[in-house]
Parts: sequence; C-alpha cells; structure tokens
Amino acid sequence: MGDCAVFLEITNDNYHNTDIIGMGVYNTQVSYFVPYDLLKENPLFLLTSNKYTYDAKKMTVALRWHNIFVKNISFDMAIASYLLEYNTKDDIAYLANELGFDVSFREELYPKKGEIELDRIYEAAVLKAKLIYETREQLIDKLKEKDMFYLFNDIELPLSEVLGDMEYTGIRVDKDILKNMGSEIQGRIDSISSEIYELAGEEFNISSPSQLGDILFDKLGLKHGKKGKTGYSTAQDVLEKLINDHPIISKILEYRMLTKLHSTYIDGLINSIFPDGKIHTIYTQTLTRTGRLSSIEPNLQNIPARSEYGKLIRKAFLPTSGYIVSSDYSQIELRLLAHMANVPELIEAFNNDIDIHAKTASDIYKCKLEDVTKEMRRNAKAVNFGIIYGISSYGLSENIGITPKEAGKFINDYLETYPGIADYMENCKKEAHTNGYVKTLFNRRRTLPELENKNYMIRAGAERMALNAPIQGTSADIIKKAMVEIFREMKEKKLKSKMVIQVHDELVFDTISEEFDTLKEIIKRVMENTYKLRVPLKVDIEYGTDWYDAK
Repeated sequence: MGDCAVFLEITNDNYHNTDIIGMGVYNTQVSYFVPYDLLKENPLFLLTSNKYTYDAKKMTVALRWHNIFVKNISFDMAIASYLLEYNTKDDIAYLANELGFDVSFREELYPKKGEIELDRIYEAAVLKAKLIYETREQLIDKLKEKDMFYLFNDIELPLSEVLGDMEYTGIRVDKDILKNMGSEIQGRIDSISSEIYELAGEEFNISSPSQLGDILFDKLGLKHGKKGKTGYSTAQDVLEKLINDHPIISKILEYRMLTKLHSTYIDGLINSIFPDGKIHTIYTQTLTRTGRLSSIEPNLQNIPARSEYGKLIRKAFLPTSGYIVSSDYSQIELRLLAHMANVPELIEAFNNDIDIHAKTASDIYKCKLEDVTKEMRRNAKAVNFGIIYGISSYGLSENIGITPKEAGKFINDYLETYPGIADYMENCKKEAHTNGYVKTLFNRRRTLPELENKNYMIRAGAERMALNAPIQGTSADIIKKAMVEIFREMKEKKLKSKMVIQVHDELVFDTISEEFDTLKEIIKRVMENTYKLRVPLKVDIEYGTDWYDAK
C-alpha cells in the first residue's frame, strides 16, 4: 500500500476508556474509512505500512486497549506542529483551520445532545488523514529550517511510544490505603475545624472566603487589604503574611491543605483507579511552552511533596511485584546554569562534588566553606534557584524573610561574585529581543511576543521567561532523551520491569526483584551520560516497597 496517513476516530477524549469508530486512511492512490469491525480483524497495514498521523500516542494506546497494535509511525503532525508553535490542541480541527483546511470541530461531530452522524465522521476522518498527508513535507521542511528535526525525530517522536507504554502499563494504587488515609485526614479536618471555631468564637463555613473574611478582618480585627465586591481577600499569600498575628491563621492554612488533599488526592485518586487496580494517567506532550510534560486524568505530577500527609499519599503507589525504583536528577537546572553561563566557580564545585549552596554562600559571604551557617546556606540556596527564574528583590525578600533592599543587595552581591551569570542573563534577554525567541541546547524554541507588549509588567515577565526557558526546556529535553534511551535498552534486554511515572526530573519504575541490579545500572548510566555538559549530570536512585519509601 505504501506510505499513508491515518486518523483514528474515538468517542471519548480519555482514550483509556473509549469506543472506537474507525480510521480514516489517505494517500495519493487511496482514500477510505475503515470501520472498527474491520480494524479489529487487524489489517496488515497497521503493522507494515509506513504511517503518518496526528497524536500517535492517543491512537496507539486507544487501539491497544482493544488488542489492536500499530507499528511504523514515522510522522506525528501534533508533535511537529507543537514544536513549530502552531495551534496544537486535542482536536486537529484547530490546526487544520489555521493551515487553511475546512475541518469540522469535534463538538460538531460528537454533539452532547442528539445522535452522531456516522457519515459525517467517516468523511471528516478521511479529510483529516488527507490534511496530515499533504502538510507533512511542509512541516518537516520547517523543522529542518529551524534545526528542530533531531528534536522531533530522535526525541519527541520516539518518546510518544515510551509515554504510551507508561500510560497503558499504569501504576498499581491500593484503594484501601487511600481510604484509611482519607479517614485519618478527615479526623484531623474535624479536629482542626473545632479549634478554628473556638478561636473564632463561633461556627462558620471555613471554606467560604466571604465568611472567613468577615471573621478574620471584621470580628478579629486582623490587617486586611481593600474590601472588594465579593468581600476581603483571603488568598494564600494574604494569610501567610498574617501567620504571626493570630493562631487561627496557621489552623486555617492547615485546614485548607488537608481539605484539598482529601478532595483532590484521596477522593480524586480513588475515583481514578481502573478495574485492573491501576491508575492510567495521560501525559500531555504538546501542551507546555517549555517542553515539560504534564499529567492529567489524574495529575500524578503534583502530589504534594512538602506536607507529611501529602508525601504519605505515595504509600498507596505500589509495585506489581518487587520494588518501586525512583531516579532523580540532582540539581539539574543549577548544573545547566553553570554550563550555559560557563561559570568557573560553579563548574569547579560541581566537578569536585562540593555542596553547591554552601559553596555559593562561602563565595558571597566571603568566608571559608566550613564557616557557612545553615541560614547562610538557606539564603544562598534561595538565590541559586531564584536566579534561574529571574527572581526579583521583592520575591527573594518574601522567600527568605529579609527586606527587599537587603534582598536586592544580596542579588547584586551574587551577580558580582559570578559575573558569568550576569553576562548570561543579559545575553538571554538580548537574544530574546533580537530574535523574538530563545532556544534550548536542543534547539527547542520559545517565542516571546510578550516582549513587545506596552505593559511593563508583561514585558518583565517575558524577560524572566527568556532566562528560564532555555534552562527548564533543556532540562526537559535531557530527561526525555534519557527516557527514550532507557526504554530502548529495557526493550533490547527484554526486561519485564516498566517505567511508569515521570515527574519532571524524576523517573519511577515498577521493578521486578531479579531485574533490580540490571535496571539500576541502566538507569544511572543512561541518565548520567545522555548529554555531556561541562559539569557531571548526577542521578540519585532510591527504592522501596512503595513510592513513599523510594523517595
């Protein structure tokens, strides 16, 4: 049949649990729709012909749940258009219309009320396949022109297979552990509610901002901002500034944290467990402007890491047999800053495995390494990480509890100590203003039209993005590259262990006991050698009988 473009029509955006209508197929010789029943008979072309599609991961995972397998996908229009910063969404119609093709939107083909018209869906699927086929060369030419073909072909496209396998494999989650934890958290919520009522002198709806505002600011007389139409602001940052003014504040903050944990993570995760006892998340590969992956339905990347209850939720994440192994890049963004800004002092510290925050503190405070106090190190750590995100003196002052003036001096001292960083920051801003974009080491682009905005705050925000995007984006590129290489090697060695979760700088594996040593060696070697910097990439590997123990 030769090369062809294919587009799968499914009824549900969550492709782990969807009905399949069929597939549109197009090349210059043929143009037709294959209904589900015929796909189920597994036509040979799914395994043999070279295929182009839009969102290969969605197609392959949806079909895999129906025991239909696809191979030989050489082009994914969703990934290509995402890298080129086109209007990439779940629905290909947005991109189609941007490129001048009249394709029906998903909500028109699948109305919430009324019957779907199969003939319209068949026709649209073939038109979508035609769009993919006819724009492929043009998109590949643009990727090559912008030096992004390697990023597309060798990292992002093979990564879609890795992510698809992770999603389909899923992670085992114990419902009973979550339920018991939910009961414990609910007990604490009830107890803390009583303490809040006692401190307030009456019962009220703690979750209601207007009722809470009246209690805090009218009844208890705490400092407040201007009262708006909906009442006083009781936002997190407002309350945090009042934490030393009244004991009720810390209780309210804890109440909020616990109720969010209960609703979002306990109830949310319990409701997301499939009949196989696992959670099957979806990794969105074409969403963030920095290249970072995000996780939805449910989001496994934002389980709280600071509160003890938040951390304990990971106790419910279990291996199918053996261990959960967690591998984490150590301070990768700081290492990238040292490399990209070419800062001799930081490079030397990383190469000699010296505590980077203590080293920074000793340089700024002009003291010996052994004389650095915990507070000096904490301040140095805040500015080390803050500088990557273009932190302001006000932001740093909030983080470490000093005045903005002191924080401004601290940042200036830092930049004078490491002039390479100041030069790097200036060059990033210049490049952004000259080109309208910044790039990662793998040529991933982030365009910054906000730099032309008349509003100073928006322009300043864009300059901060110009500093952060090359570092955060390169970090995302490096772990993606490592994931592709680890997956490939696990496949070659026919390991039964599985990569199951990615949380930015961390990879989580469901590891069979007898494969533990082999897998650990592969993970460490690949992650530390996937890309050569002026400083070593360092990986911390932990393991345990659940995800909590492996952290």
